[in-house]
This record gives sequence, C-alpha cells and structure tokens, in this order.
Amino acid sequence: MEINGNKRTDLALEARELWQESAGETTKLEGVIAREESVKGFSVTTVEILDERGAAELKKPVGVYITLELDALMRREENSFADAVKLLADKLRRTLKLSAKESVLVVGLGNEAITPDAIGPQAADYVLATRHLCKGMPKDFAAFREVSVIRTGVLGTTGMESTDVVAAVLTSLKAERVIAIDALASCRTDRLCRTVQLADTGIVPGSGVGNSRGALNETALGVPVVAVGVPTVVDAATLAADFAGRWGVEMPKSDEQNGMIVTPRDIDKSVHDISKLIGYGINMALHEGLTIEDIDIFI
Repeated sequence: MEINGNKRTDLALEARELWQESAGETTKLEGVIAREESVKGFSVTTVEILDERGAAELKKPVGVYITLELDALMRREENSFADAVKLLADKLRRTLKLSAKESVLVVGLGNEAITPDAIGPQAADYVLATRHLCKGMPKDFAAFREVSVIRTGVLGTTGMESTDVVAAVLTSLKAERVIAIDALASCRTDRLCRTVQLADTGIVPGSGVGNSRGALNETALGVPVVAVGVPTVVDAATLAADFAGRWGVEMPKSDEQNGMIVTPRDIDKSVHDISKLIGYGINMALHEGLTIEDIDIFI
C-alpha cells in the first residue's frame, strides 16, 4: 500500500506518519484519532480510523490498529519476553472482546519455506489447539476455550485461496472468531521483526510482498476477524526513497527496484523469536489464568 509517493507500508502507524510527512504538521488528518502510551518500556500506538475520510487518506479500512514496538525485547532486557507476552495478550484480549464460551480459529498465513513469509505458520506452532480436548474431556478442560489452529499454505502450493480454506473450515467447525497471523511490509528497517500490529479489520494475505489475495475479514467470512501482523520486509523502492530523503536527494523515477524486497540478515532467528511471542500472547489472551510457565509445559 503506497501512501506517500513510492513509499509503501502495511502499518497504520507508518501510514499516519507518511501522511503527516506529506501534508505538513499544521494540516489536520480528518477522520483519524491516534494516541500513544508506554507500557513497561514498550511503545504502544493506537490509530483509530473513524470514517471514510480517514480510510481514504490512510488507504486502510475503518477500524482500530494497535502497534506494539518491542525494542526492549530485542535488546534482551530482563523480563522483556514475559512483559511483551502479557502486553500483547492484554491488547489482543481487549481487541477481541470475547465472551466466555466463544470458540476461536487461529489461522497461520504464509509460506513456511520462505522465512520472511513464515510468521503465520511458525506462530501457529506455538498456539495451543484445545477444541478436541474440550469436546473429548469437557470436565478436565472446562477452564479452556475451544481453539482450533490451521496453516493455510499459499495458492502456489495448495491451489486454494486462503480465504476459501478458512471459509470451508469455519463452515465445518462453526468457530465464532478468527485470529489471522501474517507477515507485513514496513517502510522502516528498524521496525522489522520488532513490531506487532493488531487490527480488528482483518487482513489481505500476501499484501506485505505485493501479492494480495482475497481478504480475510468479517464481510468475507461472516465472523469477526482480528489480524496479527509483523513487518518482515521493506520494499526496495521504499528503502531507496527513505535513504534519498535522509540525504536530501531527489528520488528519480525508476522501475529497477520493482518487485524487490529487503529483509534483515538475521531473519531466521528474528522470525522464530517474534513467532514464539505471538503464539504465547494468543494463548494467554484466549485462556483465562494461563501463565507463561503453563504454556511452556503444554508446548
């Protein structure tokens, strides 16, 4: 999604930053409310797109977008993993607004064979699947919510759109909510694999690498969808434009960078770490009273 010239991002936080950059600080962004807070050293920004005016300016659907910037976790500060998991769980729980008995389908989107696109499948590995246990041993697992987990793969290897796969599973399971996990694109390298965006608007699989497929949202699936996204790549043209702006150089128009993306050299470890964080955060958000130590045992 391009906001400012050839700068592209999937983060509502960055879309707002780019809009301000192009419009100037004295211009008011109509139809959008943003607020920032700090929680145990983590920066949290909430962007609410209130109406079609805001949606048109930021090129994102009307809804709430919460961005967690987890720099303290990347610096391996003491208790940072536990604090980040609890923060993610709290924000996800507030976004979902689940009733006590609502069942949830967790969907890991992406291609596990391509590391920058493996956030969804790897995070799904850390999510506790409890539906069969709740149904088979209801007394023993009365404290747990019914949760199902799938990894949809990608169209090129399955021949099926992710939307169609999820819709078919929902028809069978009759789950009442969906959490969709996917990789995103950022316009800043310092946000790669250290930022998590929650959105109550759903998601378009493949949008992070410019290969958008059918949308996973309430309109398409008939149930509320919360998206959990992590930026793992920067579009090459966006990166070039960013550097040009920092150096005060006018960015020439060129198609040479089209289709190219940039990702960190330690992407394997980064994706593994952030995927574990997401999985643990989802577990804690869905099951009341669950602790990190409990999840360690079950996983």
